[in-house]
Amino acid sequence: LQALAETAGRELEGKTPVEILTWAFDTFGDGVAIASSMADSLVIHVASQIRENVPVVFLDTGFHFPETIGTRDAVAQTYPIKLLSITPVQSVPEQEAEFGKDLYLRDPDLCCAMRKVEPLNRGLEPFTAWVSGIRRDETASRKTIGVVEWDAKRGKVKINPFAAWTQDEVDQYMELNGVLVNPLASEGYTSIGCSTCTAKPVEGADARAGRWAGSAKTECGLHV
Repeated sequence: LQALAETAGRELEGKTPVEILTWAFDTFGDGVAIASSMADSLVIHVASQIRENVPVVFLDTGFHFPETIGTRDAVAQTYPIKLLSITPVQSVPEQEAEFGKDLYLRDPDLCCAMRKVEPLNRGLEPFTAWVSGIRRDETASRKTIGVVEWDAKRGKVKINPFAAWTQDEVDQYMELNGVLVNPLASEGYTSIGCSTCTAKPVEGADARAGRWAGSAKTECGLHV
């Protein structure tokens, strides 16, 4: 699988998202799932035109904005997908009883590990490959991602079909094709995670500057 991922990463570089996703479905069939934060439904929109009933993994952390949950529900009703809403092992009250309130402020890495990383690992367990919507222009830590990679941490093939796209290309495509977008995007949120750790970035900052603002943390651990 690692050799397959590395070869595909080289051969599919420069291909369109449709070509990359078509390769993924042809190669893995029912063994591929999409992971979506429901900031938008770009990946889901394109994938559902190629293959119906694709599993979509959504991490219901217990801290989402109402708009994100609303987007999840709208996406599930609009596109021919199989939504898998994965919850953490502990509810928010159970986590607070064991670790105290506001763990996301005191130890955000631990909070992300329990409410995002472990649930994603569990949600992806049945699958050989997974699809994400991350792009190279989002942060410095993502500048070198491939369109197909080996996810050594999970032992799976990871597909990033929009890795080479810019925000302008994404915005143009979504507007032209009526792609469902989280309403918070129109309010200035350029990257949307848990409500406890997401703010509007200042003008000119990178797309994820509003995540864990004021701290050195830039990733939740799902991708980097």
